Amino acid sequence: MVIGGMHSEPKPLAHNQAENLNSDTCYRAAQSRDARFDGVFFIAVASTKIYCRTICRVKTPLQKNCSFYTTAAAAEEAGYRPCLKCRPELAPGNSTIDATKRLALLAIERIDAGALAEGSIADLADEFGITDRHLRRVLESQFGVSPISLAQTRRLHLCKSLLTDTRLAVTDIAFASGFGSVRRFNALFKERYRLQPANFRKNKNKYQNADVLVCSLGYRPPFAWLNILQFLQARAVVGVERIENGAYRRTVAMGSARGVVAVANDLQKNLLRVELTHSLLPVFVPVLSRLKRLFDLAADPVLISRQLGSLAEHNPGLRVPGAFDAFEIAVRAILGQQITVKAATTLAGRFSKTLGEPIATESEGLTHTTPTANRVADTKIAAMTSMGIIAKRAEAIRALARAVADGQISLEPCVDVAAQIDKLVALPGIGRWTAEYIAMRCLNWPDIFLHTDLGIMKALGERSPTKILQQAEAWRPWRSYAVMHLWAGPFSLSKERGGRLALSVVEGRSG
Repeated sequence: MVIGGMHSEPKPLAHNQAENLNSDTCYRAAQSRDARFDGVFFIAVASTKIYCRTICRVKTPLQKNCSFYTTAAAAEEAGYRPCLKCRPELAPGNSTIDATKRLALLAIERIDAGALAEGSIADLADEFGITDRHLRRVLESQFGVSPISLAQTRRLHLCKSLLTDTRLAVTDIAFASGFGSVRRFNALFKERYRLQPANFRKNKNKYQNADVLVCSLGYRPPFAWLNILQFLQARAVVGVERIENGAYRRTVAMGSARGVVAVANDLQKNLLRVELTHSLLPVFVPVLSRLKRLFDLAADPVLISRQLGSLAEHNPGLRVPGAFDAFEIAVRAILGQQITVKAATTLAGRFSKTLGEPIATESEGLTHTTPTANRVADTKIAAMTSMGIIAKRAEAIRALARAVADGQISLEPCVDVAAQIDKLVALPGIGRWTAEYIAMRCLNWPDIFLHTDLGIMKALGERSPTKILQQAEAWRPWRSYAVMHLWAGPFSLSKERGGRLALSVVEGRSG
């Protein structure tokens, strides 16, 4: 979609923070380089045929030369090239949750993970239980371009990032980004950017060691990086995950690829710096997709904090940690039933060490991969109870593993979250709290509220689940973020004008 400027087609942009934007509003945001609009729209300049992010540091062009697009794909389809300074491929994604927009967001995640490189738009539609016609209509209504054009733009952005940040061979970059052939990659790159990929690098000597892949993932500030590290550290599976020197590290096993990924925060540039061992090149795209989910990079913290009010003031930019490996998190949720976070972490370490796959790495403390659903499905109950897991939970873990291995249950983000929760609750040993926790972290549902959680009760100073749910209504549709704030704060609450809640710090933590 484009707004104002020298174009008159598509629809006016509607800001996902419930503000109607016109060309004047967009231009003012561009003049102020407002980071809150980074990724919400892009500025296309007719005189240069280049499009930029709102945070670009180059001199703001005259308004008469500017058009504003809701997606990078729409700008490129109109004939604009991405700016080499602000790098639109690093702009964070949009954060929305209504049904149509959630479907579009989920489709984008799957496209980013390589869905259209491995299959067709019809295959992707089948995953969501809809027709390919409906999926095309949803994507075109939300992003203004066809699914294929959208996928091409996002692949090219990834290629551009790898050309800029690594010294990988062009052939490796093409295949890692999801292109089926180098010839098609070269042709599309030249068509869009008027350069051959090999000529894009002006100074090949500056690029990093080819043994390590380095790239960047953008986010909207603020980002409570230390909070998310503390959350992950308390739950880190020994041998699989490790937090040290302000970075998150873990082993990765996807398909036949094995390796290690490390993530650190570049606060000044609002980027996460990602390092992957070269052995993960074949699964580069899906690894990045999982990291975006783990660190909740699609979140719009300004939008969320407006709805949460005073609750969000103590920890601005708090995210809801997702799942790099959804089965791992689901098992961890079962292990954590009715015991402390520390005790559950100990059990998870034994579980992964016994059933995970040994891996040789150069990273201290990372020794094995997380167990797969197939491996756990074939494990005897007695083997699990020997690790200190009580029989009831061992049975629940194996039932979950078999359901996941057989395809009866998917732990990937989906449109009908309520149906997935019901399927989880139907399994033996999985109650409502466990199923909703899995939905919050594995299905990335932003509106879960764990109203029976003891930590939530303590933070709110209320023992009645019914009253707690009533209080939480004010935080819809971002109640998952409210849970994180209550766990992280923690807080006691008192009423303030307009039904909002004023906060003061007290003791208590859960999750």
